[in-house]
Amino acid sequence: MSDSPWTDRIVGARMTVDQEFTSRIVESQFSSQQWSLIMTATEFEIEHPDDPDRARIVANTEKVEQIIPELENVGTGMGMGGQPQGQQGGSSSGGVLGSIKGALGLGGGDSGDSHAEQERAAEQLTQEYADELQSHLESNGRWDSVRQAAATEE
Repeated sequence: MSDSPWTDRIVGARMTVDQEFTSRIVESQFSSQQWSLIMTATEFEIEHPDDPDRARIVANTEKVEQIIPELENVGTGMGMGGQPQGQQGGSSSGGVLGSIKGALGLGGGDSGDSHAEQERAAEQLTQEYADELQSHLESNGRWDSVRQAAATEE
């Protein structure tokens, strides 16, 4: 559904929401590069587009599970001061110390648990993004036309 006409209508809105959502990404466990990968694997759909009271944008994250292992390889280049790029100091995402602890078997949990946690966090964050996108469309008076365009595609 990602190449549908209703999604073409919201390209500008998505760019605006992307900029506004940047601070939320900074606060998350994901780097901007990781977020980009997550968004590439996420498709947005409109549930119940023919019902104005129930219609809402939802994040379809079926494909996110496939990219979770790759998140560890994205944005892990070292930046200034030995801090992994895209990572905040004191972050719970691991970094060099987490890698050392993991190599020593002190990581506290296996990668399956970590992957499940990352997947849940990605699903939650993408739905927050979808909610922000819908709110943006509503506040600009564009939601009804987008919703109606999605309804005609079904």
